[in-house]
Amino acid sequence: MPFTSDQPSTSPDQSRSRANSKPQAKKTYSGKLTPLLMVQLAAPHTWPASVTPVLLAAALAVGTTGKLSVITVCVLLAISVLMQSAVNTINDYFDYVKGTDTEENQDDPTDAVLVYNDVDPKEARNLAIAFLAGAFILGLYIIFRAGWVPLVIAIVGAIIVFLYSGGRTPISYLPIGELVSGITMGGLITLASYQALTLVLDWSVLLFAVPVILSIGLIMFTNNTCDIEKDIEAQRKTLSVVLGRERSVALYHGIMIVAVLFTVILVGVYFPRGLLICLFMALACIGQFKALLGNPLISSSRGPAMGQVTTFTVLLCAFYVAAIFFHCGCVITL
Repeated sequence: MPFTSDQPSTSPDQSRSRANSKPQAKKTYSGKLTPLLMVQLAAPHTWPASVTPVLLAAALAVGTTGKLSVITVCVLLAISVLMQSAVNTINDYFDYVKGTDTEENQDDPTDAVLVYNDVDPKEARNLAIAFLAGAFILGLYIIFRAGWVPLVIAIVGAIIVFLYSGGRTPISYLPIGELVSGITMGGLITLASYQALTLVLDWSVLLFAVPVILSIGLIMFTNNTCDIEKDIEAQRKTLSVVLGRERSVALYHGIMIVAVLFTVILVGVYFPRGLLICLFMALACIGQFKALLGNPLISSSRGPAMGQVTTFTVLLCAFYVAAIFFHCGCVITL
């Protein structure tokens, strides 16, 4: 029967139902993105992984040209740190908006800034854009000095940065995350920095970047192996999820050994006078190496594992760079 003016158009229950079905008001956020929270989003503890590729490129440039521009190296270091900060911030942004990070699976407030501080995620997104903009502005100097090649490589890197965490199927959700992050940071940054310092695009630089590529990949592999349970819940198909913890740990140990051996081989073949430095490298790295071999790489050991692998990466790459510098010697210029 059609409704008439004598009949109510809805019952009280229907009215309540319609009221409940109305779109909810836009969420308001009480927190502010303070300078401290900006630093936490940038995650300075990860910066060594972005610094080492530039230092490696500087050492290789010395081996080619016999000299080094301090200003250019400093600009490249700043660009690399800003890019790394952008990656860290955009990762936090996407993990928050997708619901991957929650108070239940993130017990470290400094590692989940948006979860614990009620900050508008758009502010974090804008901060990431600001980091990228800062890197681009500094990159103008590199373009002026070295041409468009570093810019092209940087654009490729920026696209990978977005695809790593954004898009319908982020790279970080796939078994290739460690490989992509290692090649992008350890390989492309080294290649672009070397070109900026020498004005030569030499693809063989990627061979010398292998220890850095493996080391940076290990950092991501550490995180993913410790987070297997969380990633399964988030429906991520990381390499660690696909392999399972036992096989992941075995592969992890194998990559550690290969990274060390490959470093020594490269130094011995191409920079033989630097082998003396490798002896000190072995003494410096052995503690962290043993600690990582004994770490079960589970959720509760994630904090120590990340500290151990970061220290191992810094030591391995720092002594590798020092060995190249020791072999080549250099002339510092402005």
